Amino acid sequence: MDYVKLVKPEKKHKEIILDFIREHYANNEYEIHGGALVEKLDYDVWLKQIVDNSNKETVHRDWVVSSTFLVFRKKDNRLIGFVDIRHELNDFLRSYGGHIGLGIRPTERGKGYALEIMKKALNYCKKIGLKKVMLACYKDNIASRKTIERCGGILEKEFFLSELKNLPFETENLGDKIVQIYWIIL
Repeated sequence: MDYVKLVKPEKKHKEIILDFIREHYANNEYEIHGGALVEKLDYDVWLKQIVDNSNKETVHRDWVVSSTFLVFRKKDNRLIGFVDIRHELNDFLRSYGGHIGLGIRPTERGKGYALEIMKKALNYCKKIGLKKVMLACYKDNIASRKTIERCGGILEKEFFLSELKNLPFETENLGDKIVQIYWIIL
C-alpha cells in the first residue's frame, strides 16, 4: 500500500492546515498529535519553529532535533495527518513522548492510514540512523496501540499519567490515564 506521502510544511499549506485544526476543534479535540504545537502558535511562528527545530544549530533549547511532516493522501492530495519524528530523546520524550508523534484528522480515522504513516515514519527513522524507536500512547487508544504492535512494538511499561512530574501541559482534563511505552527495533 502506498496511499500517502509525507511533505514538509510550507507557507502555501496554511489554509489547509487551518481547516485541519478547525475539524479537530469541531470534534472537541484541542491537541493536534504530531503537529509540533501547530494548534497553539501563529502559523508563521510555527513554520519558523519547525524549520529551526530541524537543525541542531537552531533547535529550541528545550526541544530536540525533529522532522515534522504533513501527510497527504495521494489520490486527491487531501491533508489527512501530521507526523513528527524526533531524532533523539530528551527527558520529557524519554518518559512520555517518544520518537514519533502521529495524528490523523477525525474524518479520516479508521481507514488504515495510521499503519502506512507509521511504516513511512519508521523508514525515515532508519534513514536518520536510529536503531530503535520509542513510542507512547494511552492504553485506551486502541487504534494507536494496535498500529504500534503491528509495526513490531514491544510493550516496555505502563504507568498512570499522574505519576509524571513537571509535564509541560495540564493533565487535569486527562483524568488518570494510563500511558504505555513501546519500543520498536529497526
